[in-house]
Amino acid sequence: MMNDKYSNKIVEIIQNYARKSSLWIVAYGTGCGAIELPPTMTSRYDAERFGIRGSATPRQADVLLITGYLSTKTLKRVIRTYEQMQDPKYVIGFGSCTINGGMYWDSYNTIKALDQYLPVDVFINGCMPRPEAVLSGFIKLQELIAEGKANGARKYKENLEWYRTNQRKVIKNWKMPDYNW
Repeated sequence: MMNDKYSNKIVEIIQNYARKSSLWIVAYGTGCGAIELPPTMTSRYDAERFGIRGSATPRQADVLLITGYLSTKTLKRVIRTYEQMQDPKYVIGFGSCTINGGMYWDSYNTIKALDQYLPVDVFINGCMPRPEAVLSGFIKLQELIAEGKANGARKYKENLEWYRTNQRKVIKNWKMPDYNW
């Protein structure tokens, strides 16, 4: 008879392997970054060979791909989209706009650091990142999933009040949902 701890570890390894091999994305195209997604998904770069496919709704997606800058107005919708996704879920910040505001860094209405409002598992550098960089970012996410280190959703739940405090600083007059996970 196998040890329960050992058998749970084996199950976790198998689950992570299956998760990394089938990533369904929902792309939230907020700016110019969305222009790099069609070439990534077409036959030249063929993201589907890595198990990366598009999803129709957030409830069917594993990965939220945020492509481009975020204004304070769109942040509310991105948060709502993220919270509609089922666990396990992952976030990829696409381009320099999600990292530091990009060329809009000095705008009063642009979110400067996405990871202050949502847990980002992988950032893809560039303005705009080429399809090769996008695939590299997805492969990095797959490696993190396989190692059991892509735990942004758990981090979000454990630190929900910290994220909510940051979200309330920029989103005024929004009654945020009260979750009981």
